[in-house]
Amino acid sequence: MSFNINRINPNQTQVFFHDGRFETLTNEELEEFLLQMGISEVDGTTEQSVID
Repeated sequence: MSFNINRINPNQTQVFFHDGRFETLTNEELEEFLLQMGISEVDGTTEQSVID
């Protein structure tokens, strides 16, 4: 599954999936999402692209 993440404020991040869907997640929801994707942490950049 491919997606990009973009921090929109200190407690929210948008996750854009390559099929057109997107979700806005809190920090806690983002942490859970990344754990489900098998990613332990994301570097400090404001945008990250992940392809699985």
